[in-house]
Amino acid sequence: MTLAIDAHGLNKSFGGKHVVNDVSIQVEAGRICGFLGPNGSGKTTTLRLLCGLLTPDSGSGTALGFDIIADADHVKRRTGYMTQKFSLYEDLTIAENLQFSARVHGLDRRRERVDAALERLGLASRRGQLAGTLSGGWKQRLALATATLHEPQLLLLDEPTAGVDPKARRTFWDEIHALAAEGLTVLVSTHYMDEAERCHEIAYIS
Repeated sequence: MTLAIDAHGLNKSFGGKHVVNDVSIQVEAGRICGFLGPNGSGKTTTLRLLCGLLTPDSGSGTALGFDIIADADHVKRRTGYMTQKFSLYEDLTIAENLQFSARVHGLDRRRERVDAALERLGLASRRGQLAGTLSGGWKQRLALATATLHEPQLLLLDEPTAGVDPKARRTFWDEIHALAAEGLTVLVSTHYMDEAERCHEIAYIS
């Protein structure tokens, strides 16, 4: 068994508030792991610790074989992260958001990658539409396209379908399974039990 995530005893506090308390988690490569827990249990902070965006106060771990503290930059380059809140530029078009992301990542074949992402997620016909005018489901597709544009090996999704209609949620999950079938490892936090049932395994944080 190859572990894409292997973390032990992670702790993180903010201003005296112990947000992540002794969390350990392992996720096998190529699997979809659902990350469940009540609001305020530390799911988002844990995801950010695992992808190198935050440094734990104590504990250790690896992601894709890289140390999440010492090799945080290597982890970030190989990880896609989709935040709970839509965080792209609403005054740019769908295509412009993807092109901007491609430049930030320093990707080659930018036009080719953007066109492929638009086709894959059914966004090609809307490429000139401003992101701010999209519905929740279409914003979610754009966010997923951006998070996977640099072809990451690990994808972290923070409650990606919150507030999205059931049809769009099903479409999104079909795409997640297609990505996992290609070898991508996915850790997804969710409150929806029907979504948890579509995961290969479940991790619970209390």
